[in-house]
Amino acid sequence: MNQNGKRVLVVDDEPHLIKSLTFVLSKEGYEIDSAMDGVEALEKIRKSKPNLVFLDVMMPKKNGYDVCREVKADPSLRDVYIIMLTAKGQAVDKAKAFESQADEFISKPFSPLGVVARVKELLK
Repeated sequence: MNQNGKRVLVVDDEPHLIKSLTFVLSKEGYEIDSAMDGVEALEKIRKSKPNLVFLDVMMPKKNGYDVCREVKADPSLRDVYIIMLTAKGQAVDKAKAFESQADEFISKPFSPLGVVARVKELLK
């Protein structure tokens, strides 16, 4: 099932999470790329302008909140949909994600199939 070139970037410093999301999303026909830290994420977002980014909060080099702020401050990237991922599911963490202009917030662990359903809904 081809999703018409819709691109998704998965940014996390946990390889197993990247593999899991890459597996379920690529099976649905999305073009998947990944990054392991915030600096690499910004480079890839600026270069490929993905439709959607799964962005971990706690990463080396640059955290997800800072990456999100930089992306949303750039007029050419403002439309990139950002879903923050974190093991910290407290209300304060969610508030911080939305302060950094994230579009959504998902707490780990999460259901990969639930994520696929949400991506399909967002990128139709």
